Amino acid sequence: MKVLIADDHGIVRSGLRKLLEGEDGIEVVAEASNGAEARDMALELRPDLAILDVKMPELNGLEATREIHREAPEVAILILSMHEEERYLFEALKAGASGYVLKRAADTDLIDAIHAIERGEPFLTPEAQQALIRDVLGEGESNQEELTPREEQVVKLVAEAHTNKEIAELLGLAEKTAENHRSNAMRKLGMRDRVELVRYAIRRGLIEP
Repeated sequence: MKVLIADDHGIVRSGLRKLLEGEDGIEVVAEASNGAEARDMALELRPDLAILDVKMPELNGLEATREIHREAPEVAILILSMHEEERYLFEALKAGASGYVLKRAADTDLIDAIHAIERGEPFLTPEAQQALIRDVLGEGESNQEELTPREEQVVKLVAEAHTNKEIAELLGLAEKTAENHRSNAMRKLGMRDRVELVRYAIRRGLIEP
């Protein structure tokens, strides 16, 4: 996995590089010292993952996340922040981030987050999951099309982090059929990624929080 790291403190970047390069399969391909530089490098190099600090000069991490996600959606984004306030978590996810890790827990959570994102899964700590649950409980889906029973089964399995191939095997379907059910469900719900599907599945009681 090719990784870009962005933080306005050189000592933090150095520490992150040392931590990441100690892991097999992870290569740090670039470092940025501000958000604008991070955005430009991400768009030029197209790494697999960009790890961004929230507070950076020129362009903060959330703004950089929005621009990278809009222009290069294939680049996964992980926010690394000292801020524990829930609003930063929510803003990061809305901007397109696939995960949110606190700097104080980076030595234990960062590698786990990277591997989760590598598997195509969002990374949320238990605390972040609880915050997300509190935020979404009570939200309705009154304007959404009704899912078929099969589509709800697929949504449940997607929320549980199963791949299309695994879903097909579990439900006795062709992989292409499982993929179509997933696409149809996301279209009906107006959702773009698995984070939003997890929120829906929790609200509907399809999975346990």
